[in-house]
Amino acid sequence: MSGAWLWAIVLPLAVSFGVIAIVRRSRWAMGLADEPNERSLHSAPTPRVGGLGVLAGAIPVAAVFADPAIATILGCATLLAVVSLRDDWKSLPIKVRLPAHAAAATVAVLVIASPGSGHPGVGAVEATLAVLALVWMTNLFNFMDGSDGLAGGMAAIGFATFAIAACTAREMPLALASAALAAANLGFLAHNFPPARVFLGDAGSVPLGFLAGALGLLGMLAGAWPPWFPVLVFSPFIADASATLAKRIARGERFWRAHRSHYYQRMVLSGWTRRRLALAAYALMLAAAASALLARGSGEQIQFGIILVWAVAYALAFIAIDRRARTTRSSTPLAKDQQQ
Repeated sequence: MSGAWLWAIVLPLAVSFGVIAIVRRSRWAMGLADEPNERSLHSAPTPRVGGLGVLAGAIPVAAVFADPAIATILGCATLLAVVSLRDDWKSLPIKVRLPAHAAAATVAVLVIASPGSGHPGVGAVEATLAVLALVWMTNLFNFMDGSDGLAGGMAAIGFATFAIAACTAREMPLALASAALAAANLGFLAHNFPPARVFLGDAGSVPLGFLAGALGLLGMLAGAWPPWFPVLVFSPFIADASATLAKRIARGERFWRAHRSHYYQRMVLSGWTRRRLALAAYALMLAAAASALLARGSGEQIQFGIILVWAVAYALAFIAIDRRARTTRSSTPLAKDQQQ
């Protein structure tokens, strides 16, 4: 392992773990405690300071290896973290948060996909769709951060997959930045694996979602992977959040309000422990990541076949969860071992 890779992995992991270990025991951390609400699966106030450790570990190291495009993306993620930290401290209205997400996405797309960016430029329609996709990715990661170990595991596996793919494509700034993000999330998972002692908070989940989308777009335009690759890598989160949103809109619900109708939440409410959910999710995430890496180097027919298999698998899984939920009383309290 070269020195650059060693620094990109060891330092973010150590800093993330250490910062969280110190901050979560401080009086200040309790001011950022996540109080249980109608969306929550936890029953006790938990500090939302994990994201601070992740970003403290990953952003400075990634910036050392960054090219101008990645540096801009990291800057946008940092600004989103500041806005989201304010939201963690005292909730901000959506009319403040959403424009911030849209502004960060617009800057990222302009830097990554403009004709003078060094990558193939895109038209106005494609750029608009890319901005909307980044805004959705920013928010869906936050939506899916609702169970111990889930978001940290997805980030660690997803960004590690980006690092492998970018390295094989000789896109080293992208590879090292992704490796730093993956390693920092491993440091966070040491505190967040069930039972969690700390949560990411919006200051962690929002920038991570943005970074997943922005680095995914950058890798696509740089030729490191095809357009479907980042979607498949992060498909466990994308599929759940997108299907849940579509159902809530179809039912005429206030989809922007907190809820517990995501498929992962319904698994816990139907009797799964959070540890069991996390381990099953890791297996799913690893399978999606491995199949994306395999398909990337395969022919178009194999790529189409792998994507089709995953689409069918998610559809069948969601149908099974829907059926299980209908047979489980919604008023059943969480079992005591769900704290494990």
